[in-house]
Amino acid sequence: MRDTLSDSPHRPKLSDHTVTKRVIILALMGILIGTGGAFGAIVLLHLIALMTNLFWYHQFSFAEHVMPGNAGPLHILAAPVLGSLIIGVMARFGSEKIRGHGIPEAIEAILYSESRMSPKVAVLKPLSSAVSIGSGGPFGAEGPIIMTGGAIGSLFAQLFHLSAAERKTLLVAGAAAGMTAIFNAPVAAVLLALEVLLFEWKPRSFIPVVNAVLVSWCWRNALIGTGAIFPFQWLTHLQPMELIVAVGIGALTGVIAVALSKSLYRLEEWFHQLPVHWMWWPALGSVAVGIGGILQPRVLGAGYVSIQNLLDGLLAINIIISLLLVKSIVWLISLGSGTSGGVVAPLLIIGGAMGAVVAHLLPGYGGMLVMAGMAGILSGAMRAPLTGTVFAVEVTGHFDLLPVALGAAVASYTVSVLMMPRSIFTERLARRGHHIVQEYATDTLETTKARQIMTASPATLPASTPLQEVIAVMSDLHAHHHYPVVDAQDKFLAVVSRKEMIHWQLQQRAMDISLQELLSDQPQMSAHPDTLCSHIADHLFSEEVGMVVVTDVESGKVEGVITRHDIFRVRYLAQKAESFKVRYLGLRKSA
Repeated sequence: MRDTLSDSPHRPKLSDHTVTKRVIILALMGILIGTGGAFGAIVLLHLIALMTNLFWYHQFSFAEHVMPGNAGPLHILAAPVLGSLIIGVMARFGSEKIRGHGIPEAIEAILYSESRMSPKVAVLKPLSSAVSIGSGGPFGAEGPIIMTGGAIGSLFAQLFHLSAAERKTLLVAGAAAGMTAIFNAPVAAVLLALEVLLFEWKPRSFIPVVNAVLVSWCWRNALIGTGAIFPFQWLTHLQPMELIVAVGIGALTGVIAVALSKSLYRLEEWFHQLPVHWMWWPALGSVAVGIGGILQPRVLGAGYVSIQNLLDGLLAINIIISLLLVKSIVWLISLGSGTSGGVVAPLLIIGGAMGAVVAHLLPGYGGMLVMAGMAGILSGAMRAPLTGTVFAVEVTGHFDLLPVALGAAVASYTVSVLMMPRSIFTERLARRGHHIVQEYATDTLETTKARQIMTASPATLPASTPLQEVIAVMSDLHAHHHYPVVDAQDKFLAVVSRKEMIHWQLQQRAMDISLQELLSDQPQMSAHPDTLCSHIADHLFSEEVGMVVVTDVESGKVEGVITRHDIFRVRYLAQKAESFKVRYLGLRKSA
């Protein structure tokens, strides 16, 4: 008896996507997680406001105030240090996972912890981030809310019987929902999920994430407000020269992104060499924050007011340059010390300030170049060009400047991938021993058919062959480990292996007994020439067999065989197609 891989009842029908009806359940769960992510973001924003009031105004209030207020130099120096001491204690005795900017930790949970996060992270991450930002830390709320929203999605998923892939979907849905509630940028949040967190593009993950984002967007507009969070005036029609200048800004921010990432991890290495416990590192790093705050108070906190001022062109060139330099330095030192905080808001200030410097040299471009700098720096640092593009236009409300943002983002992305092997997120994971590939490509096994890799016209053994002859054939050093067995009409019956031959010898079976009598009555699986190699690979490894026989659809005769080595060769051929260069057309010189 025989069966075919293509006809297996456990094999899903071939289609463009591997979606099942479970996506409906995940989509409904995404609605609930979107609500959780939105309220997690709202709680985080209120906690930041509370901590700002406690550290700088000494009052218990959720009213929004700008730091440092009327604080003197000693107060500006002491507040970040006190906040960092609190964070060090929380990380030491609470959870070490609250350290850092959140997104690498979310990626690590997705790829290496089956998307499981602990309740501690859901509570301590927003609290520690609020302390960090509220005490003057030069961070934004986006990294912490991605970690917090992801923890909400992960904890909700752990209440149900779900696969690791489904838990990943809900974790990312919570992260994207939190990002939406902070910045009112739903499309950019979806793109962030696709480019940075999901490591796939499937309906199973895309639909629930979009559901969560849209629900979060509704809550955000109902409870916080509508419209772009950084609007600015731009009434000029876009010209080609402006696009060219924006591309130049993008390339420049790409270089800056590379420099920032390399400097960050050099500083982390320096902190690891200190002869003190890592619990004290944030406090040491925050000394630089305090000094920077004394020199340029705008570097304290998330700096959303500074972003708006850059877009509106309200800052003098000397302030812009000091903001660019001091913000970069204090952010790198503080983040390198292992405190809790995000990267998006600081990058927006750094990239926007770079664009503002160029805008002062080229009057008339104004906020357009600031926006281009924002798109470029995000794309170059995060290796997410679509996210950087759409984020810049969503937070400013200038969809008419989409080509500007796209040009800057792609220019920065190009420079970044050529100059630096990893993003600011994946570099941290690489230093923990994890290698991540962020390129999406079609699985070659899903597009390669059996006829393309099989060994055609293989040697076979007739079912009438006596055991003595089988042993003689397979004992030869040059013999194969597996042989297809065929009947008198050359139709495929089964596969015989050296392992079975040795087993029969140990059983001391009669030497004149034929293969036909030794073969099992169990159905033998075969493939057709058009069977996808992905199906064959699944069978080879799940059933722990060494070979699959390829048979003619009509006659059942053996046409070829495929081994594990052949499956590995598919990857080699795909790599060869990437690198092998050949010219098929050329210009002939005329006589």
